Order: sequence, then C-alpha cells, then structure tokens
Amino acid sequence: MTDEIKHETPAGHGGYERQDLQTSSILYFLLTILVGTAICMGVLRGIFVYLDHREKASQPPVNPLITNVPSDTRHIAPGYPQSAFPNPKLEEDERGQLNGIIINEDNELYSYGWVDEKAGTVHIPIDRAMELLVERGLPVRPQAAAGDDANKKDEKK
Repeated sequence: MTDEIKHETPAGHGGYERQDLQTSSILYFLLTILVGTAICMGVLRGIFVYLDHREKASQPPVNPLITNVPSDTRHIAPGYPQSAFPNPKLEEDERGQLNGIIINEDNELYSYGWVDEKAGTVHIPIDRAMELLVERGLPVRPQAAAGDDANKKDEKK
C-alpha cells in the first residue's frame, strides 16, 4: 500500500480549473465601489454644510474692542491680529519672536564678537572654548590662597 494521493483531472480540462471570473462581474464590483464612495462623499459634504450653517448662526456677539473682524474666523487673513487688536500688544508674532531669539543665541554661541569693546572683552565660539579648556585645563586656586581664606573666615567668627 502506498500513501500517495493521486490527483485526477477530468477529461478535457487540461490540468487547470476552467471556472474563471467574468470580466463583467469585476467591472460591476468596481462600479459599485465608485458609486458607494460618491454617495458617502455627498452625504459627508451635506453634513459639513449643515454644521457650518448651524455654527455661523450660533456665533456669539462681536467684542466691541475688536474691530475689523473677518467674516470667517477659521481662516486668518494676513496681518489680521496686528491691525485688529488695540495696544498694548504683548506678543504679535510668537513664532517669529522665538525664532529671532534662537538665531541671536546661536550667533552668540557659534561666532566671535565683542562683549565689551572698551574693556577688551570678547566672546569666542563655544567649540573653540571647549578646545581651549581641554588644552589649558581649569584654573586652579593656589593652595596658600585657599588656606589664607580659611584662616580669615575663622578669625571673623
């Protein structure tokens, strides 16, 4: 007895299945998906239009301190906050001001420049300062000076 399974093919089929998908059924399926998607998009668009009209109808009254309020407050016109709000203004352009601060800090950290030109004090890039620190080491106070300071503190007590 052998455990082999024999696969017999019906006569005239040539070793493969003859029952294929019909082209028309694939096209009907794709058409159904497109129509369903279009219907869903239409329904969602209708819901958003309804909610937009409802939101515009229920907006609170305009603050009398604010002038030139745009009709659609979800999209801000260029230059709107600067022209509409009264002075004093604490921050007009937060992102721009922050970027300016960061640029100034980077310029000071990574470039040469004067701290006090009259006194002859300069600043150097931080990378160069670290290299010099590695080469020269940290400044150390002489032992005699450290001992003298301790004696002076004891005398004051």
